[in-house]
Amino acid sequence: MENLRFVDRILWAAHPTIKGIQIKTLISAKEHSLNMTCMLVNIPAGIDAPEHVHDAQDDILFPLKGKGLMWVEGIGNISLEPGVIVRVPKGTKHKITEITEDLLLHDTFLPALF
Repeated sequence: MENLRFVDRILWAAHPTIKGIQIKTLISAKEHSLNMTCMLVNIPAGIDAPEHVHDAQDDILFPLKGKGLMWVEGIGNISLEPGVIVRVPKGTKHKITEITEDLLLHDTFLPALF
């Protein structure tokens, strides 16, 4: 496992299911033998991440820049902006909408998503 990585050397990739969203995988089970996945997620203004569920993973989101709205089942709407941390428990429906400024998220999944 690499103990030191440089974010600017990791390439962006298209999100596997949502057109227009890009991800940069920082840590993965496949590459680093850890039971977690950490990534940067770039969601341009005007793009939505539709309602979905992670059946086996908690999803922890930390916005680094931008603004949007996140709906989490059982909680309601949460403003996504720097300084907010959102934990979505496994099996919980959630979605991201109303991106008014390009949104950059640090997203961690426990256990690993991939």
